[in-house]
This record gives sequence, structure tokens and C-alpha cells, in this order.
Amino acid sequence: MRIRRRPTRPRSVAALLAALCGLLLPATATSTATAADNGTWGVFPTPPAGVAMTDRAYFFHQGAAGTTLGDSVTILNSSDKELTFQVFATDAMNTPSGGAFALLPVEAKPEDIGAWIALAPEAATTVSVPPKGRKDIPFTVKVPADATPGDHVGGIVALNTAVEGVQRDGKVQVGVKRSVGARLYFRVPGPVTAGLSVEDVRVSRSAPLVPWVGEARATLTYTLVNRGNVVVEPRVTISARGLFGREVLDRPAGPPGLVLLPGQRVDLTETWADAPQLDWVDVTVSADATAHPDLRSESGTDFLAVPWPAVGAVLLLAAVGAALLILRRRRRAVPEHPEPVPDLVGGR
Repeated sequence: MRIRRRPTRPRSVAALLAALCGLLLPATATSTATAADNGTWGVFPTPPAGVAMTDRAYFFHQGAAGTTLGDSVTILNSSDKELTFQVFATDAMNTPSGGAFALLPVEAKPEDIGAWIALAPEAATTVSVPPKGRKDIPFTVKVPADATPGDHVGGIVALNTAVEGVQRDGKVQVGVKRSVGARLYFRVPGPVTAGLSVEDVRVSRSAPLVPWVGEARATLTYTLVNRGNVVVEPRVTISARGLFGREVLDRPAGPPGLVLLPGQRVDLTETWADAPQLDWVDVTVSADATAHPDLRSESGTDFLAVPWPAVGAVLLLAAVGAALLILRRRRRAVPEHPEPVPDLVGGR
């Protein structure tokens, strides 16, 4: 994910360096996840002594409020030159549109798990990693005494201090940096509730000017909200029925492709090819979660599919025809040979 910073006034390029958070993170919190690596450097949990690579794709810990635990993060430099990083801990979020997993950039102050993590003093400024080498950085997680039960998600990020490019944003030049982050999931024991809500289902459509000579398309937009305190991986099913219950769309749920964090809401979009061109359609969006069999939510909307250009053309032709008919009838009502008017002035 690229992030740009826009200063309030133009400054020198050196002062406009913004973090490009290209966080190459595992797609889901499952055993199929892979360590975060962009091909030049990677960030992952430190492997056991004597082992080159870890079998942990991300961090997962559990601890009660008021406790402290420790772990270590490894930065692996796969390049042929020394790299220098700014290493920091931060909170995670879902991007509002699309719901991608993202970690906050370095300039954003963490308020949750990112604020609980303290890196070793050696990472207080910058960390240099030699070519084809690695650096292990210990850290601790101090859980606040008032930490709420449930899942708290963040990560540890290695931001390359080198500027890899400059982009122009209006009159401002913005320096681009890259970063890689490893996810960290932390569970605070206590009452946990899985919550998932489908909201604000909307449909927009486009159709050919002449009906049925081309394909009509529709775009379905809906919002998923995690109203619980644990991570859920939604599976979404979309269906639509026309007049008399005729099925016009049946899109079954696929494998989970989204990790929805507690308290997050995301807008998702689905395309619908070959949508109805003349129908009254009811659309239903349903969501459940594989790890929570009893969790299910649905919402819907309806829309009238009408080829309005064709309807407009028909109405226009009908109006023209009616006007011509009225004009013709009026002409018929006028006598073709009017009777002469007697001359009332003159002789006998």
C-alpha cells in the first residue's frame, strides 16, 4: 500500500520524504500464510537457534491484562548491499475500500497493540543489516492493566531509509520509501464475541441504448462491519431474484479472502455481467465466517431494471403519433366549403 504525505506548503525534496508502506503481508491469518518479504528484504519472527528460517509466518501471542512477554523479530537482507531501516511497531487496520490488511505508517501514532510493544534499545534510531545478512531485534509486549478482552492486531515494520523514487503531487515533490511488516496477533483472555454485519447494499447499472443488442452490467456495493472483539474471515454469498421468484444471480461463497479486524468496516464491490435489462430484482448479500458457524448476517435491496432510452423513444414516438392524430381530427372538423354569408346591406 502506498501512502503519500502532502505538506501544508512546498519544501525541499529532502524534507518531503514520505513513507511508502508497501507492506507485503500474508493474506490471511491461516497456516497458508507466508512470511512478509518483498524480494529484497523480509521481516518475520526470529527462528530458533541454529535454524535458518522460521516456521512462523506471523506473530501470535496471548496474555492477560497487566502481563509482559517477549519475542524477537528478524530482518533479512537478501540484497548485495547494506540496507538501513527504521524499525517500529504499529497498529493494523483494514483499508476502507476493499478491506486489505494494512499497517499504519511511521508518522501515525499507534493507540492499541503498537503502543504496547517496546523494541530493544538498538532499534531506537536506525538498524543496518549487511548484504545477505540478518538482524534479530528482541521486543517486549506489555499488556495494559485495562486492556480489553479480544483480539488486538498490529505489526512490526522495517522501513527502508533510502528514497527509491520521487513523485510529483501537484506542485509538491514526494519522496517514496518502501517498507515491509510482519503481522502480530495478540489475544487478551476474557469474554469474546464474534460480530459480523452486512449493511448498505447498493446497485448501479449500465445498459445498452438499444435493449438486448448488448450486455447490461451492474455493480453491487455493500459494507461489512466487524462488531465483535475478535478477528473474523467473512465468506460472502450474493443472490438475486426477479419477478415471480425467478433466479437471476447465484454467486456462492468462495474461500475467505478477507481478514476483518475488530471494529473495522469496509466497502466491497462486486461486478455483475449480463444483468437483467427488464425486470424487478431483489438482491440479497449474506455473510458468514468459517470459524464461527452460528455467525450470519444478510441485507438486501431491490431495483427496477428498465431500458429507459428505449422507453423514452417509445414514449416520444407515442407523443408524436398522438399529436398528429389530434391535428388530423381538427382538420376534419373544419368544413371544406363554407356556406356564403348573406349580404344584409343593399337593395331588395
